[in-house]
Amino acid sequence: MNEFGVQIIISLIMGLLARIYMIRIDQRQYPSYPQGLISHLTLGIIAASLGAVAIPALVQKEYSAVTFLALAAQQFRDVRSMERQSLDNIEPTELVPRGTAYIEDIAKAFEARNYMVIITSLVTGITFYSIKLMKFTIILQIFFAVLMGGSIAFLLKRLLRRQLIMEIAEVKSGHIHFDGPLLMVNDVVIMNIGLKASRKIYEENGLAVEIIPRDANARATLANVGQRQAIQHNTSIQLGIRKDVDEPDFTPIARRNPHNGNIVMAIIPMEPSIELLIEAVKRTPVLETAKRKPLESKAGSKENNQLKGEL
Repeated sequence: MNEFGVQIIISLIMGLLARIYMIRIDQRQYPSYPQGLISHLTLGIIAASLGAVAIPALVQKEYSAVTFLALAAQQFRDVRSMERQSLDNIEPTELVPRGTAYIEDIAKAFEARNYMVIITSLVTGITFYSIKLMKFTIILQIFFAVLMGGSIAFLLKRLLRRQLIMEIAEVKSGHIHFDGPLLMVNDVVIMNIGLKASRKIYEENGLAVEIIPRDANARATLANVGQRQAIQHNTSIQLGIRKDVDEPDFTPIARRNPHNGNIVMAIIPMEPSIELLIEAVKRTPVLETAKRKPLESKAGSKENNQLKGEL
């Protein structure tokens, strides 16, 4: 084994472990099991390999080898396109669609995780080589490299952690009622339901929630249609939904109260528990593409200060 053999192996292993650490299979089923899981692990090995050989290539002045990192970036952009296309293709089969914003958010997350693997593997290699130059033993070289690689993987995952709805808004139960054929939640019109049988099902089995934003930033984020679509999809997946493809009356729709920016939603879940519904809404991720921060603008901060003064 050449002088960089142990370093490359340790960096490769740490990069792969970082990818495994970032993989999460839950009720949302991405990556799907086992085909999607295998493909993402394979890409993780490739990303880890690129990060592992970067330092040895630079030390041996093989600068052309570093160009593979640029090529890898292009390939991982293709991963994003592949994931987007895959989810777009199955979108028509969903009873409650994810929406284009949610799909784009998922695709970007998969692309970013491959870059995180490269960084983890690269930092592991840099640490190993730096400790080696200090003439420490091979055991200490491995120890510090693994420690630094693990720390970087943990830190990157924390930095890229998505916010949840519970962090930007309060979620509480809502009241379903009808004004003629109009389905309403807390006096906000949801949709027109003409069939008396459908209205009866809502009255007997329907549940509703109201999402109250904590500030102007949250209010702007929740106004995003893609964010609301993600809430509708997540709750219907986790609690189940009483509808089929030819029953549009039972499609959950999140509407915005134009007077205060609150979001209301009615749903007929297979699991009729308001506590579970509130928890499902709370744990819906805040989409990166939906985030808005008007309070950080000059006009937004001025308006916020005026409101505080009035209070």
